Amino acid sequence: MTVLDAIWQAIIQGLTEFLPVSSSGHLSLYQHFTGNSGEGALMFSALLHLGTLAAVVFVFWRQIVALVREFFLMIKDIFTGNFSVKKASPERRVVFMYIISTAVLIPFYIFKGFFEGFAEDSSIFAEGICFLYTAALLFMADMSDKGTKRTVDLKYRDAVRIGFFQAIALLPGVSRSGSTISAGIFSGLRREDAVSYSFILGIPAILGGGVVELVGGIKEGSGAKVLPCIVGVIIAAIVGFLAIKLVQWLIKTDKFKIFYIYTAALGAVVIIISIIEMLMGKPITFGK
Repeated sequence: MTVLDAIWQAIIQGLTEFLPVSSSGHLSLYQHFTGNSGEGALMFSALLHLGTLAAVVFVFWRQIVALVREFFLMIKDIFTGNFSVKKASPERRVVFMYIISTAVLIPFYIFKGFFEGFAEDSSIFAEGICFLYTAALLFMADMSDKGTKRTVDLKYRDAVRIGFFQAIALLPGVSRSGSTISAGIFSGLRREDAVSYSFILGIPAILGGGVVELVGGIKEGSGAKVLPCIVGVIIAAIVGFLAIKLVQWLIKTDKFKIFYIYTAALGAVVIIISIIEMLMGKPITFGK
């Protein structure tokens, strides 16, 4: 992998991790059309995810610090016998919501290899279908009435719903941010609260997935070069920061529809190309 390849993939990752258009789907397409697929590509993708993780931590650091502080206070109360679910403060209830939404994702990691198989195979048909699913989800969210709930008003069933939608986003082409933002809107959250909940909720998933892929890549002796990796992480962090700010602006200005129009068009094009590739009997590549 060249530095130029790393820059392109980092830009794609930084933009699409937070724009509700699916980072895994776009990276899968890039790697498909350039021939940069396989285990090494998965490890590099994990590094890029860690770069975008830095962006979300930078933007939401105040909320994250407050959540971490409340989490450790909760642990202290558990060991001192002062813990109570019924008497939990609004801040602690928010911690409960994040824990529940994250816990829903855990059982789905049993099928992690199944989900990754769609990104590593030679066909992009599944990615096309998933892009269409993302478009439909974003369309329904955009058409939904504007909610009035703040994050502290979420109920346990809302947290489970958001966590389930995040789990489905393990499929390449299904946007994690789009899924969780939509689920938040379906739960009655204000749109800006749905965005912040989505991005902060992504931290454990991004971190956990990134670490697992890194460890796996190191054990298997991945041939990823150091310089492209460093450049990729830095670019992904910078572009990710800009993407977060863009989503926050678009959600406030009611211009969210651009995303479901884009993902619907992309999904249709990807399906058509995949059918052409099936008829040709080989994938279309431009990089090699």
